[in-house]
Amino acid sequence: MRQRNVKNLEARLAENSSCLVDEPRELRGRWAQVFGNENPIFLEIGCGKGKFILTQALVHPQANFIAVEGQENVILRALEKAEQAGTAEADGKKGLCNLRLFIDYVHDLADYFEEGELSGIFLNFSDPWPKARHYKRRLTYRKRLLNYFQVLQEDGFVAFKTDNDGLFAFTLEEIGALQNQGIVIVEKSHDLHSTDFAAKEITTEYEEKFKEAGKPIHYVKLKKSVL
Repeated sequence: MRQRNVKNLEARLAENSSCLVDEPRELRGRWAQVFGNENPIFLEIGCGKGKFILTQALVHPQANFIAVEGQENVILRALEKAEQAGTAEADGKKGLCNLRLFIDYVHDLADYFEEGELSGIFLNFSDPWPKARHYKRRLTYRKRLLNYFQVLQEDGFVAFKTDNDGLFAFTLEEIGALQNQGIVIVEKSHDLHSTDFAAKEITTEYEEKFKEAGKPIHYVKLKKSVL
């Protein structure tokens, strides 16, 4: 979806930068130091306007959260929300202590995280890249899935949600191709909000609109088994 230009973008980013990381690659292997604790770290790739990751950080203060978004004018909304929430939660202190965001288009997570540095990865309503020739750009392409598990802890997970039927079918095919490498499905639904485990799911902005319209949400959660 094409995003509108934001007036005074750079100034607004600077004003809401308490949770913004400028050089995330330099923090590879040192994210625990950034947060100042050894709590588990979870990543959302493509955080959009930030409702999901912000809610995660507020609901789970004993965990740490990182979000990445490639579009500056989109992540600005997330940074503004984090700034406001942090001020409200921390008696005037800006930013949330357990949330960090950075601006980039991620291709190889090993550039940003060491092996086992993350406990979970969230992929919410990723770009479906519908043209067949663009399949390698999809965030659930098999090589990307393997890349995620390179930086996850042994019991780490990848959780994926989409409203796109074609992307979900593609994702299931890619997962199937990785069975011999130990990637297994632990939860799956073609209508997430009709399931028992939907109650624990935190929603995104898009997801709320889809729910109201009665559109089913596809969901799958992956882990790596010990072969």
